[in-house]
Amino acid sequence: MSATDPTRQGAAHRRHMRARSPQEPHRNATPLELLFDLVFVVAIAEASQGLHHEIVQNHIGDGLLGYAMVFFAIWWAWMNFTWFASAYDNDDLPYRLAVFVQIAGALILAGGVPAMFTTHQLNLATVGGYVVMRLAAVTQWLRAAKADPERRTTGRRYALGIALLQVAWVALLFAPSLVLPVFVVLVALELALPVWAERAAAITWHPHHIAERYGLLTLIVLGETILAATVAVQQAVTSGEALSSLAPIVIGGLLIVYSMWWFYFDRPVHDLLTSLRKAIVWGYGHYLVFAAAAAVGAGLTVAVDRATHHATIGAVGAGAAVAIPVATFVLCLWFLHDRPEYGQTRYYGPVAAALVLLTPFTRHAVLLTGVILASMLALKLFVLRAASQEAS
Repeated sequence: MSATDPTRQGAAHRRHMRARSPQEPHRNATPLELLFDLVFVVAIAEASQGLHHEIVQNHIGDGLLGYAMVFFAIWWAWMNFTWFASAYDNDDLPYRLAVFVQIAGALILAGGVPAMFTTHQLNLATVGGYVVMRLAAVTQWLRAAKADPERRTTGRRYALGIALLQVAWVALLFAPSLVLPVFVVLVALELALPVWAERAAAITWHPHHIAERYGLLTLIVLGETILAATVAVQQAVTSGEALSSLAPIVIGGLLIVYSMWWFYFDRPVHDLLTSLRKAIVWGYGHYLVFAAAAAVGAGLTVAVDRATHHATIGAVGAGAAVAIPVATFVLCLWFLHDRPEYGQTRYYGPVAAALVLLTPFTRHAVLLTGVILASMLALKLFVLRAASQEAS
């Protein structure tokens, strides 16, 4: 967590991948990072659409399993790029070229997602795209190890661990009958790698930069919900007879995405990232935050298909396709962002999640979910404002 180098200055820094200072002022996302995120929009959209099609066909188990697997590959590659860039982005030619390779890997992975949901098996594109992204990261870590003597062991551990794990991922393609148990083991090893690598010396990531990057990806996954609401509006315009059943979905969907946005960006979160341990819990916990937010979009599309009689799933199942990811998002965010000053509203997150999970048993699950979230948010803001006025 300590810094040994000041803010990068001039061409001398660009020749070496020196550690950046966590106290660097005005540290914002770069245009290259924004381009990287833009490519991940494609992969996340493919994963969300795959989940939607599986749920509509009532293949819920296969859909959830495939979604969890492919979303891990998307999230883990994005997350590792983000934390590395926060510590070592020097924006020189080799760095940019390595990121371009990672972007190409993301596109390859996205191209294999539809086939994975169709066959319910890992394929060469999904695994190959992931491996391309991760092997490009190996070159980045080797450069960092060479230029940063204080964290040389950390960089080498990352490079070695990533390289060995990619061999294992490729080998998994030749053992389709063992995909699930081996996948779980490899995921556990991937998650353990940063913990092991940074025991040697923690890299110098920037709390404000990390918080901004996670916020940007949150906006991307919430975009899937906006897209689903747009689909509902289009269906309502083209199918006048379905307007009465689609209007509650449109209104509820908008209330959901507005509330989810407000819950996430309620307060700055960089002050939560005060140690490596807290950062790992916060960073890893966002797998469920991101996956749930993107799944809400898939669920809303399922609700639209149900309302327009294009789905075989029942009304309770369609409602659950929205309620479960919304409740997951609220609970995970409550766990990750809860603070001492929220004492008067501490139980609002679990209460909201519990009420949302009851909505599938009603006639208007999406609308009620949106109303519950908006009501809890309004109540929380009222209580906190009243407490602030009393304190002053």
